[in-house]
Amino acid sequence: MFSKQTFEFLHTLSDNNEREWFKANQAQYESQVRTPALAFIEAMKPHILEMSPRLTAVPKKVGGSMMRPQRDSRFSKDKSPYKLNVGIQFRHFQGKDVHAPGLYVHIANDGCFLGAGIWHPESKALNAIRHCIDENPNGYKKALSQLTAAGFELSGSSLIRPPRGFDKQHPLIGELKRKDFIAIKPLTPEQVYADDFIDTCVKEYGQVQQLMAYLCFALDLDY
Repeated sequence: MFSKQTFEFLHTLSDNNEREWFKANQAQYESQVRTPALAFIEAMKPHILEMSPRLTAVPKKVGGSMMRPQRDSRFSKDKSPYKLNVGIQFRHFQGKDVHAPGLYVHIANDGCFLGAGIWHPESKALNAIRHCIDENPNGYKKALSQLTAAGFELSGSSLIRPPRGFDKQHPLIGELKRKDFIAIKPLTPEQVYADDFIDTCVKEYGQVQQLMAYLCFALDLDY
């Protein structure tokens, strides 16, 4: 599936991030990046569905679990057209975009990692998660204990002040300030292109299932 050539292509792309170059090297992108990614998604599909039949693993070039290579540079000073990473999300089937609860793989020369949870949820969903933590703290604490013991760490941005309606002395105020609920565990490139990468992902994703179930419960989604 993934190989050293996957990383080499992404490195070369960083020095040639132009549409003309990418078009001229499209075949290399297909063989070294997209084809291995689609094969990975296909191989992961039965394992993902075993974790939850509500998660999706769709090995399609467009509109599937693999994120498109093009950057959205409309609101960025950086106008380079292509991402320098491979992003794959096994998201909840009721989610419309990357802001849905899901499992994630990030492959890049500046860092690889596995992720699980929800990134930048819209305000209604974020409020629902916060109220769930307030009303059901024990389930959240158990999820945190499981992922922490497995070497995952909650990442993302947080508010500076407590969210409106919550006591600043709340025992979980640090968690309630979160704007993202993403558990991250770093990977080495060698792990990514190792023969047992599927086994690694299955094992690691098994350690974040309580978090996934908790977030879906908070959002009134089946899991």
